[in-house]
Amino acid sequence: MDFSLTDEERAVRDTVRSFIRREVMPLEAEVLRRERAHQPGLDHSEVRELQLKARKFGFWGLATPEEYGGMNLPAVLQSLIWTELGHTFVPFRFGGEADNILFHATEEQKQEFLIPTIEGERRSCFAITEPGAGSDAANIRLSARRDGDDWILDGEKTFITGGHDADFAIVVAVTDREKGARNGGATAFLVDRSMGWRSEFIQTMGEGGPASLIFDGVRVPHRNILGEIGQGFTLGMEWIGKGRYTIPSHAIGIAERVLQMAIDYANTRETFGTKIGTNQAIQWMIADSETELEAARWLVLRSAWTVDQGLDPRHASSMGKLYGAGMVNRVVDRVLQIHGGMGYTRELPIERWYRQVRLYRIFEGTDEMQRLIISRDLLRGYTKIGGHLA
Repeated sequence: MDFSLTDEERAVRDTVRSFIRREVMPLEAEVLRRERAHQPGLDHSEVRELQLKARKFGFWGLATPEEYGGMNLPAVLQSLIWTELGHTFVPFRFGGEADNILFHATEEQKQEFLIPTIEGERRSCFAITEPGAGSDAANIRLSARRDGDDWILDGEKTFITGGHDADFAIVVAVTDREKGARNGGATAFLVDRSMGWRSEFIQTMGEGGPASLIFDGVRVPHRNILGEIGQGFTLGMEWIGKGRYTIPSHAIGIAERVLQMAIDYANTRETFGTKIGTNQAIQWMIADSETELEAARWLVLRSAWTVDQGLDPRHASSMGKLYGAGMVNRVVDRVLQIHGGMGYTRELPIERWYRQVRLYRIFEGTDEMQRLIISRDLLRGYTKIGGHLA
């Protein structure tokens, strides 16, 4: 059994690592300064400039099919890249991406929505969560009723990532309440902001924030249905599923960076005439962090591997998401403790990561939902203990 990376995987990872260290990490001090002044860390034009620099190196559209100018990388490689992105808190991600479910669009919709999004000319958001439908996504209430060649959307979505900046939204709405969302009663719509929906920014404990989207009699042409009528919930679960290996991949990168900060600090900070790294209490926090980090790494890589093998990734991805999200919260907490009062200040990014990673246990499926999926799969015999090795 060979756990080493292939030559291609190592080459791609190292190229991304070099780009992040050379082009992105030097911006960290300025990003912290802006955020202390309650300003965005980077504006859209600055992110765009970085993305175009990366494009010159060939990094454009990690998951985007080659026919659209992307790299179409396997899931394991994408996981490795997301880990490298986690090494910095600068709000950067590679360009050339579009929501995975946008590839279900018609040719006309691809020209209007998909291709401009890939090229960075348009910004989208995905809207399924509602005030009364978070983990229970099947409980959505925003309605869409047919009116001739149009649909009329009424209701509210909330906690929508990128919702305040998007110029169009992929909205999952109830089109047949009797069937219910899970059984073909929900449909996805492509809704331009110019059609009349509005957004309200939501302040959170992290930097940036999601938005509420309000639809009050918004008229949407029938041609703007994404996929087929009744396919909305299935598309929603497909969208959510991808985050269950990319989010913990990002968490691994954060944990690697902060753990190295703790090691460096423990080897230089002195109290009572000796370096704090000689104290057993500090040593055990570092040891526990490294152990949990490595356990998370292999759970997450295995979940990405199942995607590449064409296997059903839901069970493995739920375990990776559950453990990876918990791991990074525990590691950042220990690292802040090792740094003491300095870790609690906004002069260092540790407290920023502390606030950021708390979200990882909530979005794209809460800890509780991951535990439900994992236990249900075992109790109902959908999978065996030991997974593909059983």
